[in-house]
Amino acid sequence: MSLLPISVYPDPVLRQKAERVENIDDVIQCLIDDMIETMQEAPGIGLAANQVGRPVRVVVVDVECREPGRGLLVLINPELISASGQTKSEEGCLSIPGYFAGVARHQEVVVQALDREGQRIEIAADGLLSICLQHEMDHLEGKLFIDRISPISRDIFKRRWKKKLKEEGAEAQSCLD
Repeated sequence: MSLLPISVYPDPVLRQKAERVENIDDVIQCLIDDMIETMQEAPGIGLAANQVGRPVRVVVVDVECREPGRGLLVLINPELISASGQTKSEEGCLSIPGYFAGVARHQEVVVQALDREGQRIEIAADGLLSICLQHEMDHLEGKLFIDRISPISRDIFKRRWKKKLKEEGAEAQSCLD
């Protein structure tokens, strides 16, 4: 296993729609192991394959530290089956380090996916797990949590982020304009 570099906004891979996994082979198993290690080291509670430069439909989630009894989940080709209710909470993202914003999400979701052995699983989630699943599944569609904040807040974020990148010596890419 090895740590993978986490792509940081505005890396274009974060805007790519992830492709379905057709074969859960050794390459996918290795990716899963590396994603788990990378997420735990970051530290984070969720990571989508897009965030490590691999636009395939793989997500790892572990909210155990904040919601005991909810351990590590590996989801391949996850699909939202149903959603209900509304909630708003502060979110952050490993690909947008240091930035947090209030995001509206569904309160409860049901997600179907394959586990790492290729078995179909169904997860009914609420609370933090529901929010985390929605956040990571957004990544698979090329969406970021900043896409779910108000246009004014997003504009403020982009200006501050562009300034931060310039201060760090990185060139802000045109997608920030």
